[in-house]
Amino acid sequence: MSSSTAPASACLRCYKELPVWIVEDHHDVVPYIYRAIGSKHLPSESIALVHLDSHPDLLIPLDMLADSVFDKELLFGSLSIENWIMPVVYAGHFSHVFWLHPSWAEQITDGKHNFFVGRDSSTKTIRVTSTESYFLSDGLYVSEELLESKKALSLQVIKVEAREPDSCACLGETGESIAKRTKQDLATIKDLCDANCGTSSKVNGQKGEYKLGNHCVEMGPAAAREGAISETDQLCNATPTSVTEQQQQDQDEMVKDLLHVLEKQNAYILDIDLDFFSVKNPFKEMYTKEEYEILKQLYSFTKPDWEEANEEVIINCTEARTRQLEDLEAAFADLCDDDSEENVKKWAAVPGMKKLGDLVLSLKDRMGTPDYEMVHQAGLTCDYSELPHHISTEEEIDNLMSSVKRLLKALPKPTLITMARSSLDEYCPSEQVDSIQERMLKELRSIYGSLDVHLEY
Repeated sequence: MSSSTAPASACLRCYKELPVWIVEDHHDVVPYIYRAIGSKHLPSESIALVHLDSHPDLLIPLDMLADSVFDKELLFGSLSIENWIMPVVYAGHFSHVFWLHPSWAEQITDGKHNFFVGRDSSTKTIRVTSTESYFLSDGLYVSEELLESKKALSLQVIKVEAREPDSCACLGETGESIAKRTKQDLATIKDLCDANCGTSSKVNGQKGEYKLGNHCVEMGPAAAREGAISETDQLCNATPTSVTEQQQQDQDEMVKDLLHVLEKQNAYILDIDLDFFSVKNPFKEMYTKEEYEILKQLYSFTKPDWEEANEEVIINCTEARTRQLEDLEAAFADLCDDDSEENVKKWAAVPGMKKLGDLVLSLKDRMGTPDYEMVHQAGLTCDYSELPHHISTEEEIDNLMSSVKRLLKALPKPTLITMARSSLDEYCPSEQVDSIQERMLKELRSIYGSLDVHLEY
């Protein structure tokens, strides 16, 4: 086969050690992803992103021109923690995103979502065809007919249940990845589990047989994948936990879906936000309960009636939401210059802003000179659902670590790992972030061996 027709995977370079890029703000991982694309360690298209986070990070900079994604400096300067993934999708690099979330994060419905990301023909901004409330509430929906240069995105949203650490003797103590096991090893583990734990080596009555794609990184023999799901099923079932049978089946399906996609990809990125393990809503500490309730009323989003919804209803919903957000942004921008009683009354007379006066009065009593831009940013986070807030106990963190380790051991080795601390903006509790990071790196080393860790914070 000539070089011009060789598959892209044959041209990818290999890292000697698995790189781990650790940043503070999550969007700062993008330059390192682009660097890996430029150095041909990652392909330029069809990259899968396995994204562990308490937040989807799937919003879009509202006013960013779509074509600015093709200017790296413009792109990097336009991104923020909540909107760094979709511009990379529109640029053509990400084709599959798996958002793996803990139980307390439910911003997007679990399951598979297939939709388009493209350029709005009228505004020239990036928009989507998904009708999920997550996108509708930010005014990001447009009909497919209005999208130019559209890219197909396969998004899968998967809940990761906290699991107790391994306790069964059949699990092994080496931390060795399933991908590195031989067929004989798997048969031995099966026998041990069947004998000691009384568990089945089948998933839904069928043997799990999976062939790995030609990933650039070392994967071990293809035969090692045969029965990988079965083994994962054994390991999960062998440990006494509170996980229900349905949750176990969901976990099995999650691993199978991930494998089916990853075996077809040339490479994938493992992305971890440490607030996956413990997360705060920092705005709840900035504002009183009463102030936060007013913000929820001001920024409330009414979902369409899906029983009667059609294209016209969805478009009207999006347009109304866009006007609402524009009015709120204009109001708080104006209050930055003039928060006199007269000006506040003027804005409070706008439909839907009746409570604005009470909010401003409370803020001024407490703060003197409120940061109205920050108030607006807080309001944007409490529309149809609040930001997740769950400060985990050490036991909960350990159980989530166990769940993540089980999953990663059943998956191929990623091409690179990106990690965000998210502690300076207080999404990951500052008193926990160092410990979580240390534990996560320890688990990654137990699965993948030596790591090339870059501390970029």
